[in-house]
Amino acid sequence: MSALAGSSLDSLNQWVARVAALTQPDAVHWCDGSDAENEALTAAMQADGTLIKLNEQTHPGSWLHRSDPEDVARVEHLTFVCTSDRDDAGPNNHWMAPADGHAKMDALFQGCMRGRTMYVIPYCMGPIDSPLSRCGVEITDSRYVVANMRIMTRMGAPALARIEREGNFVKGLHSTGELDPDRRFIMHFPEELEIKSYGSGYGGNALLGKKCHALRIASHQARSEGWLAEHMLILGLENPQGETHYIAAAFPSACGKTNLAMLIPPEGYLKDGWKVTTVGDDICWMRPGSDGRLYAINPEAGFFGVAPGTSKKSNPNALASIQSNTIFTNVGLTADNQPWWEGLDEGEPVTDWRGEPYDAAKRPAAHPNSRFTVSARQCPSYSQESENPVGVPISAIVFGGRRPSLVPLVFEARDWTHGVLIGAAMGSETTAAATGAVGVMRRDPMAMKPFCGYNFADYFSHWLDFDNGRNQLPKVFHVNWFRRGEQGDFLWPGFGENLRVLEWMIGRVNGTAGAVETPIGNLPTASDLNLEGVELSTEAMEKLFGFERAGWQQEFASIGEYLEEYGPRMPQALKGEQQRIAAQLQE
Repeated sequence: MSALAGSSLDSLNQWVARVAALTQPDAVHWCDGSDAENEALTAAMQADGTLIKLNEQTHPGSWLHRSDPEDVARVEHLTFVCTSDRDDAGPNNHWMAPADGHAKMDALFQGCMRGRTMYVIPYCMGPIDSPLSRCGVEITDSRYVVANMRIMTRMGAPALARIEREGNFVKGLHSTGELDPDRRFIMHFPEELEIKSYGSGYGGNALLGKKCHALRIASHQARSEGWLAEHMLILGLENPQGETHYIAAAFPSACGKTNLAMLIPPEGYLKDGWKVTTVGDDICWMRPGSDGRLYAINPEAGFFGVAPGTSKKSNPNALASIQSNTIFTNVGLTADNQPWWEGLDEGEPVTDWRGEPYDAAKRPAAHPNSRFTVSARQCPSYSQESENPVGVPISAIVFGGRRPSLVPLVFEARDWTHGVLIGAAMGSETTAAATGAVGVMRRDPMAMKPFCGYNFADYFSHWLDFDNGRNQLPKVFHVNWFRRGEQGDFLWPGFGENLRVLEWMIGRVNGTAGAVETPIGNLPTASDLNLEGVELSTEAMEKLFGFERAGWQQEFASIGEYLEEYGPRMPQALKGEQQRIAAQLQE
């Protein structure tokens, strides 16, 4: 595909021409998303070693990619939001003046594509005909990025046609550069709807439709247009009566979003007729419908999931999804060229993620943040509602993180303002999805700390604005699957058993489930959940369903200090809610 004529594409053609003049590629290729194009790109990557063919009998159409060992995760410390006013980016983002950001990036991009092909990728985030969807164009010199964007977005000719109709799009410029960690930056210019990323080939830094567009830029778009762009899964929960409720849930990366999105009900629930369908596992765009309910789409078309820990026990649907037509990144290999990672039920690695002979004493077979990229349509629990241009109505919003102590299994917010505070105060242990120390507790509001494209104080205000008397807002809950006992063991079995908690939530939505009021919210007693077949120790019962006043007094003091970090922009309603609960906890 070459540059196309048409007045509404003039700005796109001009931008591509400017980028080509700056980066000086040997050739420019406009991606059409066709099978023939993908086959040609895949063959080229196999020839140059970018992709390694996996066992065609066990994993047909699947490939292994090994990234540079210094390029294996998001680099939050090198990720910037460039706004005219520093306060608009907020203390939750690294900031740079737009002029300085462009100058720094353009100096890096100067001549960087000599000897390479420049790929122009038109894409649509969300169903191609949905009014909730938004389009973008990524320019990259990485065939690996093209192959992944084809899976993760609606990429190619249909997206270009929508861009021609609408005349606007998010601009994304990416180059792997030299893969030098000292020459690696990801810059966002929300006021210009533009992204520039240099020096990384890793998913979140290089697949610009994902976190960069669908969260950082989209959150800015959402604020100005009256919707929400969130780091949330979307699942459908159908009860034996045939009623389906849709739940959106926010967890930090590698905290079980994909597992929950693809949950398989416990055996007794399956026999009774309960079903879970998967609309999305990572990103959720929501806006009020004509009836005032929040309707959500998954802007992505695929899954970019964490491989380690994915097994028949933890997530059989995910494992079934990735048996064919999948790109694996930084996993190990067995002797017969099957992908392998820690947590798999069978197989034995002989080669690690760096391509070296596997030695458990040296490093794990798969990098802790190794990934799989696969079409959502391959998931056994895939929901046909994923392509519904209207989206799905959300009954409940769930927040959660890794909290080994204090936080019970589940509790419910009293109202929307309390729910926003619960999301704003979310804390979780860090994981391998980002560079830095693992296992450190940090505040991660709405699981958006690495992804909110503007000041968190303004973001909380935007959430509060949805409670306007016209909207029928979902109930808000908080869960903690990761509570540990005195011996360090998990107290809740998790995985499919989490459906028991979701059932209670829907009971609260319908007004049929019981709860006990506490200062932190409404908690179920053990008898409010269906625990048939679940064996819980006395310690587990106490801690999963208990309320520890002294610990929560300290927690709310910490939350108050955290909110003050955002200064005068922090909405008084949220501070007032924190103060009200803190006072209740002292009574």
